[in-house]
Amino acid sequence: MVNAIMYAIPAFVLFVVVEAASFHFAPDEDERGYELRDSATSLTMGAGSQVVGFVWKFANVAILAAAFVYIAPFNFDIVTNATIANDPWLIVAVMAGLFFADDLAYYLFHRGHHRIRVLWASHIVHHSSQYYNFTTALRQSWTPMTSLPFWLPLALIGFPPWMIFLQQSISLIYQFFLHTERVDRLPRPVEWVMNTPSHHRVHHGSNDVYLDRNYGGILIIWDRMFGTFEPEGERVRYGLTTNIDTYNPVRVAFGEYAALWRDVRGARGIRDAARYIVNPPGWNTETRS
Repeated sequence: MVNAIMYAIPAFVLFVVVEAASFHFAPDEDERGYELRDSATSLTMGAGSQVVGFVWKFANVAILAAAFVYIAPFNFDIVTNATIANDPWLIVAVMAGLFFADDLAYYLFHRGHHRIRVLWASHIVHHSSQYYNFTTALRQSWTPMTSLPFWLPLALIGFPPWMIFLQQSISLIYQFFLHTERVDRLPRPVEWVMNTPSHHRVHHGSNDVYLDRNYGGILIIWDRMFGTFEPEGERVRYGLTTNIDTYNPVRVAFGEYAALWRDVRGARGIRDAARYIVNPPGWNTETRS
């Protein structure tokens, strides 16, 4: 298993300290900065996600390895075949292919976790902070098992599991640096292709114009292609449309699952119960929307 994130943790801590110090010595009234209890909750959620993720990784590896070895057509190993060919350009093409395939998988994963409520119950954790700083990046779910189906196709087309995990780690490390108010817009060519702090601030906004926008991981091109892009305009209001107002990590981690269960249990029939599970967050039987 390749988990580059573990090696990046010291750098994460350093950047949190530097960013917090920058707000202390050079405050900006238009930026929210840090709040001790909020940051402590985010750090706790991050630590918990690493513990749960370590255990889950073994099941993840087993499933992806089985798909790669026994189901992938003709047991086709893209990396091995490129290496045997001893063609540097072919190897570069394989690496580029993985980069784009992983980033598209992340876009689909991210969009699905905003539009399907049972998946949103896991992802809501990351959006539950009303602050936006490097600790927000670490506020991660304790139920990571919902991600597997979105990366399974990469194993099926011949990318080995170790390579998939490595690229996932690279993507998440990149995304850590998106969670800051201290960086304004970058040069236009960068903003056009890459996901940037400006684009990701939009994604964390609860403003109506910002809801369900900018799902990209490293690239923003998928949002431009699929009609989910929104540039940063009005001041971003961070958090949820209805904020949870708690710093209790257990409630942050599982509160939406409890709310979903209450809705399913109170549904009028199996059809409505299923709709609560698979429809977007906010759907209810009164408005049917």
